[in-house]
Amino acid sequence: MLTSSTESGNCEHDMAIDMHDVEINDVGRKLIFLKKLQAITQRILSASNVEEVISKISEDICDVFEAERFTIYTLAEDGSAIVSKLKTGLQGFRDIKLRKNDASIAGYAANHRKAVNVSDVYDDDELNRYEPPLTFSKSFDQRTGYHTRQVLAVPILAAEGEGDLVGVLQLINSRTGEPFCVLIEEGVVELAKTLGVALSAWHAGGLRAGAKYEHLVTENIISVGELELALRTARRKAVLIEDVLIDELQVSPAAIGEALSAFHGLPYISLSYNFVKPQLLFKNLKRDYVETNQWLPLQDGPEGRLILTPDPERIQSSRLVENIYPMVKLNYGVTTHREFFQFVELLFSNNQIAATSIGELLSGMKEEDSISLADEACAASDNEMVKLVNKVIEDAFRQGVSDIHIEPYPGRQKTRIRFRKDGTLVPYTEVPSIYRNALVARIKIMCDMDISEKRRPQDGKIQFKKFGPHDIELRVETIPSAGGVEDVVMRVLSHSEPVQINQLGLSPRNYELLQSLIVKANGLFLVCGPTGAGKTTTLHSVLGHINTPANKIWTAEDPVEITQKGLRQVQVNPKAGLTFATAMKAFLRADPDVIMVGEMRDKETASMGIEASLTGHLVFSTLHTNSAPESIVRLLEMGMDPFNFADALIGILAQRLAKRLCVKCKQPHQASKEDLELLMDEYVMELQNTIGWRDNSREARAQLHKDWIKMFGNNNGEITLYKAVGCKACDSLGYRGRIGLHELLSGTDALRKLIHERAPATQMFTAAVQDGMRTLKQDGIEKVLKGITDIGQVHAVCTR
Repeated sequence: MLTSSTESGNCEHDMAIDMHDVEINDVGRKLIFLKKLQAITQRILSASNVEEVISKISEDICDVFEAERFTIYTLAEDGSAIVSKLKTGLQGFRDIKLRKNDASIAGYAANHRKAVNVSDVYDDDELNRYEPPLTFSKSFDQRTGYHTRQVLAVPILAAEGEGDLVGVLQLINSRTGEPFCVLIEEGVVELAKTLGVALSAWHAGGLRAGAKYEHLVTENIISVGELELALRTARRKAVLIEDVLIDELQVSPAAIGEALSAFHGLPYISLSYNFVKPQLLFKNLKRDYVETNQWLPLQDGPEGRLILTPDPERIQSSRLVENIYPMVKLNYGVTTHREFFQFVELLFSNNQIAATSIGELLSGMKEEDSISLADEACAASDNEMVKLVNKVIEDAFRQGVSDIHIEPYPGRQKTRIRFRKDGTLVPYTEVPSIYRNALVARIKIMCDMDISEKRRPQDGKIQFKKFGPHDIELRVETIPSAGGVEDVVMRVLSHSEPVQINQLGLSPRNYELLQSLIVKANGLFLVCGPTGAGKTTTLHSVLGHINTPANKIWTAEDPVEITQKGLRQVQVNPKAGLTFATAMKAFLRADPDVIMVGEMRDKETASMGIEASLTGHLVFSTLHTNSAPESIVRLLEMGMDPFNFADALIGILAQRLAKRLCVKCKQPHQASKEDLELLMDEYVMELQNTIGWRDNSREARAQLHKDWIKMFGNNNGEITLYKAVGCKACDSLGYRGRIGLHELLSGTDALRKLIHERAPATQMFTAAVQDGMRTLKQDGIEKVLKGITDIGQVHAVCTR
């Protein structure tokens, strides 16, 4: 039996508005109210049970409706009474029961299934105006000393809207002292509909908050545990589950859209959907209305008018769209909340660049057109050129591109633009040669470079929020190349939140060891690998794990790509004299607990990092080295004292990024004996090449085979491998996204002794492997056996 009640006399006023000043015709304030009501609705639908609504949402409900108290009653099992649960602090909940009759206002609303809005419960004349007359029991007020004035009670009906009674929602006492106004009453009626959906689902024990995303689990995109984690995180942060899935679990909007499609039985409409803005359909629709109600007409077709919404159940049950288009056949399509608001931006924004294809923008740029190269600044500011550059950047951002390469050629050859996506360069488009100088000049203007300087490389940054809808930063390099032209490379730096460490793709051994290392009070922890290996992402995940109010964390980065609340982040600026070393000196005088330095580029920075770790600080940094043991040799060659370094070192994580097999199209096949033998050869050879391991006996290989069957095999003792195929979701590449390969070395006593002796890297490898370390390639092979990637991708990134 699921029930609810709460007291909110001390509710905060941060969400509240003075509802007694709100008039129905005041559209602005009504929209504010509706947006807050919508946020409450989403949180209720994300909750697991009524108790969670009481504990975490009730105060916000009181704030939105300007009420002192808020109660949810649910129908008792025998149907004769309604029951609420009163929160009693840490001890739990206490039941309060009312008969479903006219002896109380809540019971009256339940008995007659109609809303009751009383401005003064002690006014007998007002109570007698109802038919039959209302009765207010004064016993609660007499017993507690609380004075009830206004009461608004609304019946909660089953999810269908015309179904059986499942409860009553009641507000007590308006904080303004005035009766609950019409707008609040309408809002409570809407909230009761939401609670009807939620209570029906909870009571039936069927639909959980994350049921609509279970398709992600069945398709092996995320695990059951990851979905539960996303649900808990969404409730804790008061955000949509979808946002957690995208931002923290790296689930693509397309995958979420397919899950919503499977759940609702409706087609998924993505941003790539080919449509033309329906001007007539939007003639009388306002943007605020569309954003608040979350539906929009996308187009008219042979099957009827297509209505796009992220919440089709709510829209269809409310019959709002049917009332607006009473004579039109309607079809519904579902999309993610994030893509829905991107659709709104495309359709309502005055700047229609994002809705225009790159081909349409280039269609007017002909080779025979003439541009005066003497006035490149004017050409660069041309409206079509501005649109073209913005379109390139927006497309790169939407496709998750890391780098944009603009490659002009001399003469009348076209300028080629390529995107680096998941580590691979792919063609994007070509621009007529006559526009190459204007294109480069436009980019220089955006990052305040000297457009007249063409003989020397330049670097700068673009804050794209000044020019387009996305809050992203681009790091820009221009390089003079053969033929008197200039190449441009732009690194896309989208400000994002850190990934949780359990989403880094670490093996169980590496995950447990990493957790134990990063919570030490002091020491030096390094992440190494080439550029683009995800070192910064990993460090921010680690910092996010230890980012607590008890820790003061300073970071020096170039650039700041990931932002975290609670971190004090410094952007390095060598031109202004702010280097990693100078930032470190400042940090040590600023009472730090944890310091993160973007890179140990020189002896001074490395020495200061070791010194800081020996004086009671936990220090994190990166190195551009190939493996964990080689990082030790690199620092010793830089002149680090081996004894201080050995005492400071707590661990080194080497990392690579391999392409993931596309979960939509990867093709399974049972691993043959030959397949496993080849993988086993590579696994064993890795030990032979790195530490000179010669134990290639039949017994050792047989044991390795048994271990693999136990870890990666099915009940029949078979291992399933996968190969790339290619589909629309992965642009026919067979791969989508990337997975980390890791090599985690711990600063053990045996390793410290080798550092003291300046032992070669092979001896350090031997000690680390004996301590349980897997090499990068071995970790990659294990991920091949898990079906995450294939051996070709492991070879591509593990070159040793």
